[in-house]
Amino acid sequence: MPSLLKNRSIRILLLSCLLSLFSCGAYNFTGGDVGTAETFQVNYFQNYASQSPGSTFDPGLDREFTLALQDLILNQTSLDLVSAEGDLLFEGEIVEYRVTPMSATAEQRAAQNRLSISVNVRFFNRTKEDADFERRFSHFYDYDAASQLSTVRDEAHQVIFERINQDIFQAALADW
Repeated sequence: MPSLLKNRSIRILLLSCLLSLFSCGAYNFTGGDVGTAETFQVNYFQNYASQSPGSTFDPGLDREFTLALQDLILNQTSLDLVSAEGDLLFEGEIVEYRVTPMSATAEQRAAQNRLSISVNVRFFNRTKEDADFERRFSHFYDYDAASQLSTVRDEAHQVIFERINQDIFQAALADW
């Protein structure tokens, strides 16, 4: 009798584990709902920031951002990256890259600067057309005004890209 009860308990435990895994449907462990999509495509994000008043141009920013978005989606979904005809398509352009003083010292000098980046994104879901959108995403990084942007650039880009790309991911795939 005890071994029968033990076997039954193990079966119930296994069944409940399996049901909880499959009840999540198309959601993955990061919360993204890829639906029936199997592939995604990230077109090259052109850098048009220099066309915006007050913005500057950072060579290589477009490549860095495009790769960061691809990496985030690869790491947080089971989707395959393709160069054409992806079920999910991300495209857009970098529209702002600006450094502005944020706070002043008693001597009327900037104590802190802020690097702001804005990206216009168009998202197309070929498996669920009502999920398409076009939106602008922005984030910033504050740094000591005594520092040159070139010394904090890599860290600033990493922080900003992570935040913007998480926001893009949530807008595109967190269909709660």
